[in-house]
Amino acid sequence: MVPTKNSAISKGAHNKAQVLWLDWKLKLGIAIDYPRPQSIGADRLANAAAVAELYGWPAIVVDFGTALTFDVVSESRSYIGGVIAPGLEAMTNFLYQRTALLPRLSLKEPHRAVGRSTVKAMRSGAIFGYRGLVREILVRIKAEQFSRKKVAVVATGGYAHLIASQLPEVTVIQPHLTLEGLRIVGNLN
Repeated sequence: MVPTKNSAISKGAHNKAQVLWLDWKLKLGIAIDYPRPQSIGADRLANAAAVAELYGWPAIVVDFGTALTFDVVSESRSYIGGVIAPGLEAMTNFLYQRTALLPRLSLKEPHRAVGRSTVKAMRSGAIFGYRGLVREILVRIKAEQFSRKKVAVVATGGYAHLIASQLPEVTVIQPHLTLEGLRIVGNLN
């Protein structure tokens, strides 16, 4: 899923197994309605394929990975695009790296909004602020694409439990959705 690692994966397979590279040309179980389908990341395609197969459509996948991605599968079972924002860890590491006095932060649920130390204030800003970012993006996607329609919202990725467990907009947390997508697409092809 990371293009710079492709040669290492091929080399590791030792030609004993055929490597199937996930891209928009494969059978995905969904259609693609997107201007430049070759620019869609394999992880995003895997998530879209998995959410449609496992949870139905229309659907939104919120992937809490290195980047925060939202991928949308329409009522006609088509991948139609999404949103990309900085990942939670990237945002908090940026504060640590770019400021003189702010420390590196361990991410966990804050006890209260008003922090009574620098670390607690940063943690509150990171977790509550990030949850607000996710909520606002979901509200806008639903209003643009699915007003008054039921839509499955599935969270996945490393920080899904921390952030999405407190979001009533999220239907289900599926930590391994991307791997499920790889399995589904592999079986289809």
